Amino acid sequence: METESPKSLKYPDLISSFILFVWVYTGIEKFIRFEESRNSFHNQVFPSWLAEILSYSVPGVELLLALLLLFSKTRWWGYLGSILLLSVFTTYVGLIWVGAFPRVPCNCAGIIESLGWAEHFWMNLGLIGTSIYGLWIEGKG
Repeated sequence: METESPKSLKYPDLISSFILFVWVYTGIEKFIRFEESRNSFHNQVFPSWLAEILSYSVPGVELLLALLLLFSKTRWWGYLGSILLLSVFTTYVGLIWVGAFPRVPCNCAGIIESLGWAEHFWMNLGLIGTSIYGLWIEGKG
């Protein structure tokens, strides 16, 4: 397997590295602070049984997406999965932001705890846009 030197990194590599970092950070953070993360899922507006499933599956999926983005042969799938997961997150955040639920759950995202729902929404849209661009670049390659 041929590896590239750091000097030969290209813009597409920076895009995948950025999204990969987001998934590694958020996935590992949820596992390291598992009880706190699990409690945060249980504080959301969905049923307890779903919160329990999500407390395990979300960080697992985030780390799987990071793994897919790591290798050029699977990067396209990593971008596609990132777009799908971020779309779900963004829809949920958007619904909270516009008051669609009877109560507002905690803003429990580890990487952006200090951001409000509006900022969280726009940041997610930026990550979706970055992932779409990465998917487009991978499709051209």
